[in-house]
Amino acid sequence: MNAPVRPNPYLGGNFAPIASEDDFADLPITGEIPAALSGTYYRTGPNPQFAPRDANYHWFAGDGMVHAFAVAGGKVSYRNRYVRTPKWEAEHAAGKALFGTFGNPLTSDPSVIGRDAGVANTNIVWHGGRLLALEEGHQPFELDPHTLGARGYRDLAGKAGRFTAHPKLDPETGEMVFFGYGVGAMPFGAGMAYGVADRAGTVTRLDLFEAPFASMVHDFLVTRNHVLFPILPLTASLPRAMSGGPPFAWEPDKGSHVGVMRRDAGVETIRWFTTDPCYVFHPMNAWEEGDRIFADVMQYENAPLFPNGDGSPGRPAAARLVRWTFDLADDSNTIRQQAIDDLAGEFPRLDERRAGLSYRHGFFAASSTGSTDVTFDSIAHIDFATGKRRVHTFAAGDMAGEPVFVPRAAGAAEGDGNLVAIVYRGAENRSDFVVFEAQDVARGPIAVAALPRRVPFGFHGNWRPA
Repeated sequence: MNAPVRPNPYLGGNFAPIASEDDFADLPITGEIPAALSGTYYRTGPNPQFAPRDANYHWFAGDGMVHAFAVAGGKVSYRNRYVRTPKWEAEHAAGKALFGTFGNPLTSDPSVIGRDAGVANTNIVWHGGRLLALEEGHQPFELDPHTLGARGYRDLAGKAGRFTAHPKLDPETGEMVFFGYGVGAMPFGAGMAYGVADRAGTVTRLDLFEAPFASMVHDFLVTRNHVLFPILPLTASLPRAMSGGPPFAWEPDKGSHVGVMRRDAGVETIRWFTTDPCYVFHPMNAWEEGDRIFADVMQYENAPLFPNGDGSPGRPAAARLVRWTFDLADDSNTIRQQAIDDLAGEFPRLDERRAGLSYRHGFFAASSTGSTDVTFDSIAHIDFATGKRRVHTFAAGDMAGEPVFVPRAAGAAEGDGNLVAIVYRGAENRSDFVVFEAQDVARGPIAVAALPRRVPFGFHGNWRPA
């Protein structure tokens, strides 16, 4: 007797895609939207246009869909649109999925082998007067900030061809600092790129180098004077993928490596520090004090959501906030680790005006139960000056996304402002846009704008001031 087919968890519940693109004006509001809150919150995530070709479809591989909440005069409106990448256009014309997960040629239709498989589904940023939808395998894809219409790829990665989903915006210079991984002729290779674009979006630097091994480098860290490249043992392998194995897999024997480079130096000066096997999707912030660099990261004991190198299922894991210390005056090249907080969480954020600088306030989506299924029932604020953590936990069945900080005014003190986020209401199978006082999270939302349907679980968002 054949074993029953296990449903793909990323195609059910609130992971499942929605079928429509909609415009909802003047959403019903409970509470009061702050008068000073004026702008648009954009959030992107995977939303497959058609049933995936792969039985082992991965959540990270779905077509990008952007959800935009425009806030003005105490009112909120909503719009969602697919990111119409070349992949989306080709499949839309065909009326079916053509590309395998992560563009895997083994599971793609022969007609699209070698064609662009970008999905622009991971992050969305505003820089240089442009709205850019990002994922780490391709160039940034520009969208109209009002209609969300496609404006096409913007070539920032140049010869590297790949641009991170997590560039860092320097609050002092206005520069966008970025990297790429898997760069070079060999897909899933160890080639890396490092680049800088000025405040207008013009690339002023782009260098290539080799990492210790091929890895999924989802995010990195930037301080006022340094950049840090984490090469962690979630490895990439084209031969493994072509033999039917996982393109990305957990191989702890390779250990964890972090390259440290001064921003005014060349890539040949990168110094590699090491620590025990671990994985980090997202850091909260990094900064320097004298000869030491500090980095606060959401650290897993092993990479969740991915199998082991032999294809066997990986162990579930939850991330917790850990501080890494790099002593540039010490020749040991060892990263010191210190646990900061024991609450399971992800999607760490801060007041971005302190990005790369010492800071006081951090925020993240949290799990009051220690869940390892990448869903979160709480929003947390941690005050590093007092050591106090404040948490709001939603009703049973509700799930919160990434909290994004919006300053009350351009000159407001650090942490003085609001948090905005999307919350899935499990009992009603729909979603809300919520607003918190950033330093009074435990009070709960001060305003809730109700959507008539749900927003599927997604990844990252950012705020564009009016």
